[in-house]
Amino acid sequence: MSSTSHANPRVVVIGAGIVGCSLADELTARGWTDVTVLEQGPLPAPGGSTSHAPGLVFRTNPSKTLTEFAAYTVEKFSALEADGLSCFNPVGGLELATTEERLAELRRRAGYAAAWGVPGEVVPPSRCKELWPLLDETKVLGGFHTPGDGLARAVPACRAQMARAEARGARFLERHTVTGIEREGGRVTGVVTDRGVFPADHVVSAAGFWGPVVGRMAGVDVPLLPLAHQYARTGPLPELAGASAEASRPILRFQDRDLYFREHTDRIGIGSYAHRPLPVDPFTVPAYDEAPDTPSRMPSSYPFTPEDFAPSWKDCAWLLPALAKAEVQEGFNGVFSFTPDGMPVLGESRTLRGFWLAEAVWVTHSAGVAKAVAEWMVDGRPATDVHECDLTRFEDAQRSPAYIRERGSQQFIEVYDVIHPLQPMDQPRPLRVSPFYERQKELGAYFLEGGGWERPHWYEANAPLTENMRLPERDAWSARHWSPIAAAEARATRERVALYDMTPLRRLEVTGTGALAFLQRMTTNNLAKKPGAVTYTLLLDETGGIRSDLTVARLAEDRFQVGANSRADEDWLLRHAPDDVHIRDITSGTCCIGVWGPLARDLVQPLTRDDFSHKGFGYFRAKQTYLGHVPVTAMRLSYVGELGWELYTSADLGLRLWDTLWEAGREHGVIAAGRSAFNSLRLEKGYRAWGHDMTDEHTPYEAGVGFAVRMDKGDFVGRQALEGAGEPEHRLTALLLDDPSDVVLGKEPVHVAGSPAGYVTSAAYGYTLGRCVAYAWLPPLATGTAVHVEYFGRKVAATVADEPLFDPEMSRIRR
Repeated sequence: MSSTSHANPRVVVIGAGIVGCSLADELTARGWTDVTVLEQGPLPAPGGSTSHAPGLVFRTNPSKTLTEFAAYTVEKFSALEADGLSCFNPVGGLELATTEERLAELRRRAGYAAAWGVPGEVVPPSRCKELWPLLDETKVLGGFHTPGDGLARAVPACRAQMARAEARGARFLERHTVTGIEREGGRVTGVVTDRGVFPADHVVSAAGFWGPVVGRMAGVDVPLLPLAHQYARTGPLPELAGASAEASRPILRFQDRDLYFREHTDRIGIGSYAHRPLPVDPFTVPAYDEAPDTPSRMPSSYPFTPEDFAPSWKDCAWLLPALAKAEVQEGFNGVFSFTPDGMPVLGESRTLRGFWLAEAVWVTHSAGVAKAVAEWMVDGRPATDVHECDLTRFEDAQRSPAYIRERGSQQFIEVYDVIHPLQPMDQPRPLRVSPFYERQKELGAYFLEGGGWERPHWYEANAPLTENMRLPERDAWSARHWSPIAAAEARATRERVALYDMTPLRRLEVTGTGALAFLQRMTTNNLAKKPGAVTYTLLLDETGGIRSDLTVARLAEDRFQVGANSRADEDWLLRHAPDDVHIRDITSGTCCIGVWGPLARDLVQPLTRDDFSHKGFGYFRAKQTYLGHVPVTAMRLSYVGELGWELYTSADLGLRLWDTLWEAGREHGVIAAGRSAFNSLRLEKGYRAWGHDMTDEHTPYEAGVGFAVRMDKGDFVGRQALEGAGEPEHRLTALLLDDPSDVVLGKEPVHVAGSPAGYVTSAAYGYTLGRCVAYAWLPPLATGTAVHVEYFGRKVAATVADEPLFDPEMSRIRR
């Protein structure tokens, strides 16, 4: 939490849309009552996205975080009233399938709903017709019905929250255009408007698609792209004659044609994502009084383009035959925000302390986001894991205007697409490549993408190794972005030796006279070891939640190399670093090859004069040496459960390192192996992946990494919370699927005694074990307990297993 000299900090919120109003309410409810909300337009409908939003709230999302945000929005708005009416109308939601692929996707979405606690069920066409009588049920294969979803009345919800916040001391000022952000000493000090300056200890940009404009004033990057989205209303329909309620039927999604529908009394509102992306430059959006001539006459509302809507209108009549005799009476192209990954942008800037972002937030998630940001500001952390939304998550290579425009536009195109969890973006690629990229292409690498990096998942050159292998048949979904070659690569790693490209894993250099004391205070394990030691440790927050896991190598008295997970780790360390500590991201200037397998020592030892024997180079040790002509930092670590080393060198020498290892490995049957095999091997060994298996919602003891906590080493961040921790109510639990032919992928609900009790975090087929391995958050269960994992609506039998599942004696690593 940012420090401030005020017991009741002065907060200025920029933007009185649904996010700004919700945030003012959440902050004042927590005792921060000196809140000023500045709005350039008139209140209560100032002309941003909130003013024209159709208000659809579907809670189910592949992201647990977004589902929780939406669930809170429903809960909060259901308890709010304006003009005697609830601010939420729980008409329910209905998502339709007109193709087999979509029907399977709805079953998967029903799995998400069960995993995240949202009531819902896949229903037959006859039930869809009951829920929406205007449907042609012969066109429908089924639907996903969520009775608790519905319509948020956004502008009334703004008014209701404004009134509550004002009663606690907040003020809302309309017609105040922000023109600058004042700062001093790296902290925000005030907001400049056309009607005066407002001193502030905290400033929150909740400006919606104007976020990049406000961000530029503060010198803070806001990676979002405003895009126009078509919304039309029909004239009165005879079939709805006599309707008195604003809406009584579920909100309807026809995702196979990128359409959604909602009632407006006796008319139908239709939203379309089926048209070409229509980007809007936020720096050219007109002021409220200069808005274009549309029915709503607001800055966020652009003129309707009938030619873009024409194909969608035919699709509407195909699904809802009553529309064939109707016409579009009015429409507009409404502007709202997309980010490169479709997630909000939240958090406090490190370069301008006290300046917060709450941007790229839809009405669906608005109250949940506001609650999280208010908790972050007041308590120092949100109760919900928000790493997917953290403003630090994008790499520098993902922050160019060209990237944001390209990826934001693609997010618009894909908003209703069936997206596989491994599906990579198509463009811009390749963006970031390791020094081994050309060699990987020569070996037929199948690349997926993460953080802009090209990451080989398997190599076609290894296809001959699959001969005589017997693997169970995969269903079409789990077979996507997978190859049996991964099994051959896993086996070669277990039996011989393989090279893994570990370059994309983040590396930080921490130096300075205070480096050891700083890292000791920030992490859980004891780092006070002689140079050459490597330590697995954790970054915790003050509540004991796991912010990240790190591998720290002490290379000299005052120099450490830290293997981290994300930009957020660097940001967190930089926020806390004293003047005598220097932190530098060295990822791009370096590279890494993992050499793993029982023959790893036979490959590496002849290349160096240093002793790479078990006695001469023990497990979790580091050496700086030469392999052939290449200077390397070698660390004896293994994320796959086999003997081996991570070998680091500078990027310019990377290709030489690869070629040196490849040539030396020929006589040992060396192969290049990809991340698909890697993930299988690490799950067999029980190694956690931060952000998937554990987040700051979990403590080390819940996540099974308590061994990395040394309570006897002195004080560290989160220690006090761990001292008071009781018995875990949930644990990260290893499961083995009973049937060797079953495969799950992650995020599926887990049923215990017939009821959903948790969810899968990571899963992969364990080729050594001959079963699929899944890790799941569940109540404490005894080994041998029978559970079921729900996969596309089918209950798959699984059993709680002891871990590690493979080589519990660690004999293969320590040889």
